[in-house]
Amino acid sequence: MSNEQREPPPTREEEARDRRLANIVLLVGAVIVIGGGFWLVDAMLAARKADDCIAAGRRNCTPLELPSRR
Repeated sequence: MSNEQREPPPTREEEARDRRLANIVLLVGAVIVIGGGFWLVDAMLAARKADDCIAAGRRNCTPLELPSRR
């Protein structure tokens, strides 16, 4: 490649903008992963609670919430 075809090196402002964008993308990804982890732990705890209830021989382990009749 000749020197005429090369792009000029990025300026400090362009590098800062790229770093900011990368940091935002990583932050959003981290929030999604952490949120998914909390959801998964909650689902596993609920399943364990229901399993313990069923193993104890109870029948009404997951009560249904019905609207009140008026």
